[in-house]
Amino acid sequence: MSFSHETARPVLVLGWGNLSRGDDALGPLCLAALQDQWPMALQESPEFLDDYQLQVEHALDLMGRRQILLIDACLDCAAPFEVRHPQAFADHSYTSHALSPSALLQVFVDVHGHAAPSTTLLAIRGETFELGQAMSASARSNLAAALVWAQGWVQAAITEEPIDMLVNG
Repeated sequence: MSFSHETARPVLVLGWGNLSRGDDALGPLCLAALQDQWPMALQESPEFLDDYQLQVEHALDLMGRRQILLIDACLDCAAPFEVRHPQAFADHSYTSHALSPSALLQVFVDVHGHAAPSTTLLAIRGETFELGQAMSASARSNLAAALVWAQGWVQAAITEEPIDMLVNG
């Protein structure tokens, strides 16, 4: 089945990270918890997508959306989380192993010739990212706080309420 932006759900939640690398699992775990609350059978449910990392191909997943929430672990943000509004920008993350949210939005602009949909980044504070490590206690606490914020964001996005009123943790 091929993807069509005409059938895309208006809200996309995209989380990424590696479940085997300690706190790097924050993005996929937050996304999974959100997905459990909005069954795909509900028409007003957002579309949920997870991956190990952002890739240029994800620019296609942004097509036909009204609102996008990106979720990732972050080592240099304030705890428990930060909310950012990335802008399209061609930074130095165009590699086969990493792509920043800003670079992803720039790929969208380059491919489609117009601005990407409204995009919010939920950066959840993590501390340990080594292979084989368990998630830290502080990351679990940060995840709980971020999940409450994300639930409000998703609810506002699917009901088309103003999202700007939501604040950081």
